[in-house]
Amino acid sequence: MSLLTLSVSLTALRPPICKNANVENCKEASTLQLAVFFGALYTLAIGTGGTKPNISTIGADQFDDFHPKEKAHKLSFFNWWMFSIFFGTLFANTILVYIQDNVGWALGYGLPTLGLVISVAIFLAGTPFYRHRQPTGSPFTRMAKVIVAALRKWKVSVPNDPKELHELDLEEYAKAGKFRIDSTPTLRFLNKAAVKTGSTDPWMLCSVTQVEETKQMLRMIPILISTFVPSTMIAQINTLFVKQGTTLDRQIGNFEVPPASLAGFVTLSMLVCVVLYDRFFVRIVRRWTKNPRGITLLQRMGIGLVFHIIIMITASLIERHRLSVARQHGLVEKGGQVPLTIFILLPQFVLMGAADAFLEVAKLEFFYDQAPESMKSLGTSFSTTSLGVGNFISSFLLSTVSHITKKHGHRGWILNNLNASHLDYYYAFFAILNFLNFIFFLGVIRFYVYKAEVSDSMEVLAEELKGMRLREPNQVSEH
Repeated sequence: MSLLTLSVSLTALRPPICKNANVENCKEASTLQLAVFFGALYTLAIGTGGTKPNISTIGADQFDDFHPKEKAHKLSFFNWWMFSIFFGTLFANTILVYIQDNVGWALGYGLPTLGLVISVAIFLAGTPFYRHRQPTGSPFTRMAKVIVAALRKWKVSVPNDPKELHELDLEEYAKAGKFRIDSTPTLRFLNKAAVKTGSTDPWMLCSVTQVEETKQMLRMIPILISTFVPSTMIAQINTLFVKQGTTLDRQIGNFEVPPASLAGFVTLSMLVCVVLYDRFFVRIVRRWTKNPRGITLLQRMGIGLVFHIIIMITASLIERHRLSVARQHGLVEKGGQVPLTIFILLPQFVLMGAADAFLEVAKLEFFYDQAPESMKSLGTSFSTTSLGVGNFISSFLLSTVSHITKKHGHRGWILNNLNASHLDYYYAFFAILNFLNFIFFLGVIRFYVYKAEVSDSMEVLAEELKGMRLREPNQVSEH
């Protein structure tokens, strides 16, 4: 961020200001200027890759799973974590964007840079007081050892009694601050890695706990795959949704609404929905479900997936209406602004925020919660991986659908002139894709087995909820 701020502040690191209407007549940036600017962006990307999976993980690690009260607080942590993230996004999409457009890029980049300096200072000041997990080495290496060992012993039969498999003493795990995991019958082939054959080579013999950790990570992969499609839908917010906005009437008196600012409604909707979910929905629903979370993480994700189907059906209908108005005013061939307010797009933006409150929060918490104790950061990284893959799929689908629909002399669904395009068909295609993905998700979760809790805190909380529900009728009768 410091490099980025310098690249727009120092005269030597940025090309001269050009007010020429024809950009081609402006002086191009030098190799040094481009190197500093893109170097800053790539450094930012690397830094983000290091912080995104780890900050939320170390935050959740501050709660003791063996303390029922702390476990209860942990169940709300990811709701408020995402609330904080989106609150920052709202600041960036409103105040920072205004400063960058109306004051200057130096101050626009300088403020978040200063914010990062303060954040790092706070983080370092708090470091001595945090709970720290003991480093356990690369999770990829641990998983690779299990897979390689199982493949090398593919002809070896697995004993019926799990006690005959290789496992370390409880004292060994206690010293390392880890938990021992019992053998499970799922993904039975991997149990071959723990079968004793006389060799102690770590690439030939693994402990049952190591095998089960690998199973836990592999079991989450189908769930991860089911999140790719909704992540592709999220990519539409700053691409096609915004481009739709450029074709509509953006005037409110003397003020012109920037199309990209509609993304702020996604953020606002998400902030409101997270508060309503945590403060009201959970408290009401858990009276019936006896689940301290209200509903399970996979159920919460499922509701988010249903929202995505509704979003794309809504977007398709709104776009169909926009195109009909464009045809009525003869704006199909020549393009131009359609006489409809930009706020007709609000439903798809607001619904996207509601979907995020269910799916994105549950996705982050699920991958953290279901990852082995020694692989929490890797589990959390599944969530950010989903978003990255979604962006790539979005680009692939856009180019593929555009190419296919132009064949045999057809005009195509996606053109630079949106009034001559058929985004309504494209969104309908997305609705079908989301529906098929939802069916896939239902099939996957049918066979998914939640990992065992390392403590009885969830059972204690469930008993407390049951006790509260039994006490309420008695209190009413006493009155």
